[in-house]
Amino acid sequence: MFKSLSGKRALVTGASRGIGRAIALSLARAGADIVLHYASNEQAANDTERAIRSMHVNCTRLKVDLTHPDRIAALNADDFKVDLLVLNASLQYRTKWNEIPLNEAQDQLNCNFLSSLCLIQRVVPHMMKIGWGRIVAIGSVQEAKPHPDMLVYAASKAAQTNMVRSLAVQLAPYGITVNSVAPGVIQTDRNKVALADTDYAEKVMASIPLGFCGQPEDCAAAVLLLCADEGRYITGQNLFVDGGKSL
Repeated sequence: MFKSLSGKRALVTGASRGIGRAIALSLARAGADIVLHYASNEQAANDTERAIRSMHVNCTRLKVDLTHPDRIAALNADDFKVDLLVLNASLQYRTKWNEIPLNEAQDQLNCNFLSSLCLIQRVVPHMMKIGWGRIVAIGSVQEAKPHPDMLVYAASKAAQTNMVRSLAVQLAPYGITVNSVAPGVIQTDRNKVALADTDYAEKVMASIPLGFCGQPEDCAAAVLLLCADEGRYITGQNLFVDGGKSL
């Protein structure tokens, strides 16, 4: 049982559904107040906010499209007075490498990397002031096994992990740990359509040593460890939660 996160405040991006929702609920269950970021899905944000509040913690909402990193600077400073930052939001397109349009590549780089940098720049001053902080980026197994039709997505996640490694060293003296969690094939809406193809699903399962897909809660458990006191001696690491697919 992890120690309580009561009294802590966590900003989770892309928190209205999928892995982000599971992470937000896990942190709330541990006692953290949540800043719930989402881009556009009001119904999903409403449902997640209700679930968070049912755990008797506070929940505020932050709506911003992270394909536009410049918009982060204009947001309310109070939203960034957090103890925990989980960079979960991402954008993923399936396009052959020689057909990738510039706007599609730029949107993925903006959302998956540049917005992560901008958000870290906003939250770290508060963490430095209190001498404590946890930053967890959500990467991907594609850093190790890139999908041939997701070149930019894989590259953006690798860039984010290199940022984690650099910042872990720079922020450690301030009591701030910086880590990454790299999910494998997880049962989310994003993967549902692809895995509905029986032949493709069999091929995917054969590439996973454990032989099955993970659940969003598997990723949330890893994030909770890195945010809790039990994970205080872990920094600069990229933890694969992938059933062995990266091997």
